[in-house]
Amino acid sequence: MKETDNQQSKSASGNPCEAAGSVSVIKVGGAVVEDPAQLDILLDEFAKIEGPKVLVHGGGRSATKMAAQLGIESRMVGGRRITDAAMLDVVTMVYAGLVNKNIVAKLQARGINALGLTGTDLNLIRAHRRPITPEGIDFGFVGDVDSADGSTLHQLLALGITPVIAPLTHDGAGHLLNTNADTIAQTAATALASSLASSLTFCFELPGVLRDPADPASLIPHLTEPLFRALVADGTISGGMIPKLENAFKAIHDGVAQVRITSTGDLQGGTVIMDN
Repeated sequence: MKETDNQQSKSASGNPCEAAGSVSVIKVGGAVVEDPAQLDILLDEFAKIEGPKVLVHGGGRSATKMAAQLGIESRMVGGRRITDAAMLDVVTMVYAGLVNKNIVAKLQARGINALGLTGTDLNLIRAHRRPITPEGIDFGFVGDVDSADGSTLHQLLALGITPVIAPLTHDGAGHLLNTNADTIAQTAATALASSLASSLTFCFELPGVLRDPADPASLIPHLTEPLFRALVADGTISGGMIPKLENAFKAIHDGVAQVRITSTGDLQGGTVIMDN
């Protein structure tokens, strides 16, 4: 396999995972992915991370735009996409194709030996179709994760490969499923935590978790689960931030060494998620 000038440093055995003993999982949201300037900032910062690393990306806004161009209606419930058969075709094309390969190409230009994947490839992430909710909402071909293959991810990292994972999974019976990218990032970080000290960073357009979304100075530097629940109860934290933080706390509970939520240009800043 061809090596790049800026590829991760290896130990005497040739295994970058052995050299670092840790892995960084970075999840980048769709708002950043779809802003060329912000994406370049994020990828510059990602390229500077030493040791093995994994990038997980979204791309919902691009999918919505493509669907509109194809005359396909986008339907959302509580910030989550309804994925019928036509929309599944769209998100597969956009996530696994357009967005994923654009990121891979940009990482190659930065000397990162990236490999674009979905949860279906190499049987990385299995999921089941989300059941109809008690309120009667059918999300369609949306997947809730069952398991992830940390061993295969570890093997890719040991070869000096940087996985770039698009938010699609499969059910083992031949069906693709649209799956929340935050959940995929949490699942990947947790799966790797059994063999490496893994860290998870959710990277988006804000400085971190804010008491007032309009005021960057209202950053909450450290967030415990009791404080999170209290801020949800009083309405300070709402909308899509709730499932993001639920994934963050699940990662901490399941053995991920460090979790933070931050902006594109400050991967060491933002809000650190604290165990109780």
